[in-house]
Amino acid sequence: MSRYPKEPGGSHFSYISDEILHRDKTRKPIINPAFEERVTIQYYYPNFNPDIIDGLSNMGYRGLVMAGTGLGHVNKPLYPAIKRAIQKGMTVVMCVQTLWGFAQMYVYDTGRDLLDLGIIPLDNMLPETAYMKLAWVLGQTDDPKQIREMMTTAINHEIEPREPHNGYLILQGGLPEVDAFVQNHWK
Repeated sequence: MSRYPKEPGGSHFSYISDEILHRDKTRKPIINPAFEERVTIQYYYPNFNPDIIDGLSNMGYRGLVMAGTGLGHVNKPLYPAIKRAIQKGMTVVMCVQTLWGFAQMYVYDTGRDLLDLGIIPLDNMLPETAYMKLAWVLGQTDDPKQIREMMTTAINHEIEPREPHNGYLILQGGLPEVDAFVQNHWK
């Protein structure tokens, strides 16, 4: 049952969350549309070639959003290219390719190795969101410390502190039989 009236034709609208950020009418917005255009997204896949990262770095790209597999990983042959790109000043951030899940860089050696190279994990931020945010952040600052802080600080729920146990069902409106099962077995 929705709290909102039905639209003509029988459809209705309902919010996923009651946590809606309302506009602060006392605040004067500062509009800073600076946007770095030399940012890209690369989805990792088997046989991803390191020369792609070297090419982007050599062409002067300043930001790279990697959408890694599983917990946010790529294979070891990419490490030298990632290291060279970061040493040249490119910001490399890690997201995952799934809608639900976190870049968990501390679980396996590969994730910890990527952290040692300087990759910034973005928890559960979607790659496309990370792209827009990184392009905007790089338009504001060149300072690596500020870039890291701005990218890992949620502005408007683009990073959730904790994924709900039934997170994958929320956008689908839930399945009553699965919800009932989870409620009876969730500890």
